Amino acid sequence: MTDRAAQTSLINAPLDTCWNVVLDFEKYPDWAKDVKEAVVVSRDSEGRASHVEYRASALGRSTHYTLEYDYSEQPARLSWHLVQGDIMRGLNGAYSFVEVDGGTQVFYELELELVVPLPGFVKRRAEARILIEAVKELKARAES
Repeated sequence: MTDRAAQTSLINAPLDTCWNVVLDFEKYPDWAKDVKEAVVVSRDSEGRASHVEYRASALGRSTHYTLEYDYSEQPARLSWHLVQGDIMRGLNGAYSFVEVDGGTQVFYELELELVVPLPGFVKRRAEARILIEAVKELKARAES
């Protein structure tokens, strides 16, 4: 079963700063504490990362997965889907950005399907942690 969750936050930084932070995949380990490694595997014809392989902490273990990115709505939205993963069947998500007075409103959405089913309370706790931490860490990085 696929679980969906979302989180929003106001970041006190311009949209282009937020956009540049999320596009700098190889720097994720510097600011996203669960991401241990991010390697750009391939780039599109415009030089943007199209496939990125990650090693991250998840559910008390190390996981590896590869995401494919979609830039068709840039700079308002960056979306992705899972190409390959060891503990996930599906991982779709997006960052959406709206420039507002005083900064950028960021909306982070995530759909996750694990290979092994987990009890509901464990999944909800993990989802909340992923969403809250991802937005909090993006905010801290963009505002620094």
